[in-house]
Amino acid sequence: MYQSFEENKQYLSGRLHVGESFDIVSRDILIGEKNACFYFIDGFCKDALMQKLLQFLMGLKAQDMPATAEDFNKLMPYVEVSLTNDFEEITTNILSGVFAVIIEGFDECILIDSRTYPARGVSEPEKDKVLRGSKDGFVETVVFNTALIRRRIRSTDLRVEMLSAGKASKTDIALCYMDSRVDKKFLGKIRDRINSLKVDALTLNQESLAECLYTSKWYNPFPKFKYTERPDAAAAQILEGSIIILVDNSPSAMILPISVFDMVQEADDFYFPPITGSYLRLSRFLILILTYFITPTFLLLMQNPDWIPPSLDFIVVKEEVHVPLVWQFLILELAIDGLRLAAVNTPNMLSTPLSVMAALILGEFSVSSGWFNAEVMLYMAFVAIANYTHPSYELGYAIKFFRIINLILTALFQFWGYIIGVVFFFTAIVTNKMVSGQSYLYPLIPFSWKKFSSLMFRTRLPEARE
Repeated sequence: MYQSFEENKQYLSGRLHVGESFDIVSRDILIGEKNACFYFIDGFCKDALMQKLLQFLMGLKAQDMPATAEDFNKLMPYVEVSLTNDFEEITTNILSGVFAVIIEGFDECILIDSRTYPARGVSEPEKDKVLRGSKDGFVETVVFNTALIRRRIRSTDLRVEMLSAGKASKTDIALCYMDSRVDKKFLGKIRDRINSLKVDALTLNQESLAECLYTSKWYNPFPKFKYTERPDAAAAQILEGSIIILVDNSPSAMILPISVFDMVQEADDFYFPPITGSYLRLSRFLILILTYFITPTFLLLMQNPDWIPPSLDFIVVKEEVHVPLVWQFLILELAIDGLRLAAVNTPNMLSTPLSVMAALILGEFSVSSGWFNAEVMLYMAFVAIANYTHPSYELGYAIKFFRIINLILTALFQFWGYIIGVVFFFTAIVTNKMVSGQSYLYPLIPFSWKKFSSLMFRTRLPEARE
């Protein structure tokens, strides 16, 4: 900061463009008969708290004023107070909602963190619902999200580092991990990548950050990150040694590193007894595999009906096929995504009647008109519903892309096309890597029975075994 109060005030007001933006407020006051000016963003500060602080500041007398900013800081009747003489830091804090005061004769600015952000309640997330367990969820304010994790992990081993990224946005990013359980080398790698990001803004929050953190093999659609809106799931991952990344303005947490087996786990697995949890997990994994194989396998069998055993003759298409089966599957793959997008943008009051209309018109009449066969509609309905058995949209779309590739290859080259499609699918999984560089199929490759069994089967908790 400059030596003169007027120079500091003029420079800071010009830097913040006071007067051009209506929500950037500055006001001149007297504190102990010394000139002072405070800056804040309208809507970010707690009015009642600001009023009490101003009453204290404006009530100070000349004989009560200390000589330095450090001594003045000791008199402040508030907890979150800091000092700085860096204009860049001052500007960033003000734009983040911090209440800043510059006083004549002081060589440092006083920053009072009395901010509050507009936020919704921590209600249960729409996406990650559970039958049992807690009903709270992450919100768009990073401080609230870290508090939800702290509430569950009351350990001094828990670390929450605050970083920032984006030249213009200066988005807050929190790294949460257990210091004694995390991979320190991988943690340092992630921290260095975030600190070295050269982007103007994280426009799409977590997705922008994910694309910056993992730049290799972008063409492989299998997800490298897992997202959750549940604080209990995030806390459980932290306790297992994973790293949680919270991005301000985003109501979900990024979990890394993750394997394909981590993607099919869900909170309900742990809120039920071990046998029930294991059944749910294995069912989810089996259904996930079926969503890839069911339609290409059906197409292959229809091309070679003599391969079908007599006991399964009922799966053969009975009606006349007007549109080739492969085109029916491809059209329905696109139509399902269209219906999903329509459901997202449909007002709640219209969602039920429009769903009934879609089921009647697109289901009944599309079959009776000859566009689609009933068997094709049945298998695609199973695929569409089964995609919601696991919590990851990214994993569902990855399997969808490879399913479409297998359908096309099977239609063109029949049996060998089917085999090539399956090999291509598993090759994409095997050659994929986690963000940490480990195999995407760990603990299957390399094999670790202890870790693999804990991922595939819901075992009893350690404290329950004693």
